[in-house]
Amino acid sequence: MNLFTREEYCSYNLWTNNIFRRLAIPGPLPIPFLGEIFNVIRKGIYQNDVDLIKKNMVKLLGFVKQSLDKFIDRLSDTTILDRFCLQILPSIQGKIECLSLESSSMRSVLQAASYPNLYALQLFNIDNKSARKLFKNKLLSASIFRTQIKILSLTYDRWYDNRVRLYFDDMLIVNFRSSTLLYLNIRVQSFHDCLYILDGRFNQLHTLIIDLVNPCDAGDVKKRDYLPNLKYFSFTCTYGVYFDNKTIRSLLRRMSNLERLSLFIAINNDTKFVDGNYLKKNILNFLSKLDQFQFSITSHIRSLMHINLPLTSDIQQTFLDFQTKNIISYVDYFPESDRGQCHIYSYPSQTTYLNSITNKFPGGLYQYVRKLSLFDEKPFEHEFFLRIGKSFPSMEILSVNNKKPQNCKDSNENLSLIQYSTLRELRICSAHDDYMEEFLLDTKTCLSKNVNLYIKYESLERVTQNFMRESTRINCTKVDKLYLSDRSKCSNSLEEYFPNTKIINVLRF
Repeated sequence: MNLFTREEYCSYNLWTNNIFRRLAIPGPLPIPFLGEIFNVIRKGIYQNDVDLIKKNMVKLLGFVKQSLDKFIDRLSDTTILDRFCLQILPSIQGKIECLSLESSSMRSVLQAASYPNLYALQLFNIDNKSARKLFKNKLLSASIFRTQIKILSLTYDRWYDNRVRLYFDDMLIVNFRSSTLLYLNIRVQSFHDCLYILDGRFNQLHTLIIDLVNPCDAGDVKKRDYLPNLKYFSFTCTYGVYFDNKTIRSLLRRMSNLERLSLFIAINNDTKFVDGNYLKKNILNFLSKLDQFQFSITSHIRSLMHINLPLTSDIQQTFLDFQTKNIISYVDYFPESDRGQCHIYSYPSQTTYLNSITNKFPGGLYQYVRKLSLFDEKPFEHEFFLRIGKSFPSMEILSVNNKKPQNCKDSNENLSLIQYSTLRELRICSAHDDYMEEFLLDTKTCLSKNVNLYIKYESLERVTQNFMRESTRINCTKVDKLYLSDRSKCSNSLEEYFPNTKIINVLRF
């Protein structure tokens, strides 16, 4: 029998976060004061912990800890990782059904046992390199991925724009397929990659969530299977690039059994806005089993002189008999660029991107939006940015495109301070100097720490008054990386004004 010294006993009772509790693995509550002391004396600390794991039928193992801005591997300690992979996981492999892993330890954990009952896998901090290594592993791709996993989610980090992009022109990923996968949440590089996912390689899917980075089509995929099992399809495009009618129709008509559909895209319709009539004719009439439809769709028309221009009220009229009741729409016309824009969306919205928001934006709460761009040919006043700050509490990336000067820029007294607590990237390189002041003046805005700023050098020099202005200094000290274009000269004052900032010169944005 192992006997404890007083110091060892006290150390064990104070060590409430032992190896398993630190890994968020559930177990029974210990007896007050005595804890598991009798079993520990009889078995030893390590064996007692292993027995507790087996006794409590662990089905879910999570080896990832979420911090403020990233995911942390709980198995970063090589001693803990080796003990788990060599001694613990092989003994409980038959009980594990769900795994949450970080990229640096995922291969070791997945190869440590066979996991015959594993059906759900969530992988964090996955980048292109780690994804390629994972799919290259023939043992894993042949067994776990092809015949077991039903739920798969790939996430890079908490910053939304940094999730992994898969390129299906890579032969290692082209050959990746599964006959058991039911749920897939993935980010792909192009529409071509999207078609690969829909070519029959995952023929049992009932839920598919796709985030498309670049909608340009690199070609055609010969095999395009009908998808009778798909019940929920979510399709999001990162940037404001416009699909044509044929692309969307051909995609959705292969999913006639859909019960839920989420579309967050832009459609190029040339001469007519996308409205309720368009959605019924081109989408809803072919999806008779659809029960829930969420959308955020922006459409453009050009050559304003040659067509009848509908008003916002005309667009709203087309949704009177729509199944989705709470629908918001607004129309903008831009005479300088000779085009019009219509934005229609269901509310509350679950979209993660919004592009070309204008002064007509009605406000509301959009807690899922991470990336936002603003555009108008009329000036944005401070009150507009107040509305933006309140409406998008989780916004991480903001781009402003407006060449018109503010009308109320001189009345800076008694302004409400806008705080952007989650903002990490600000692009104001296509904006009037007034909007640079809007974000850099400490009387108007409080930026978050470690923000990346994209701006033209000459504009920054003017707004900061040759890097001597005190009222812009506080927000400038919060800049982590400063991306400058059109920097034809070098000023020592720049480095002094941004003492802790990495300054990066670029040819263009």
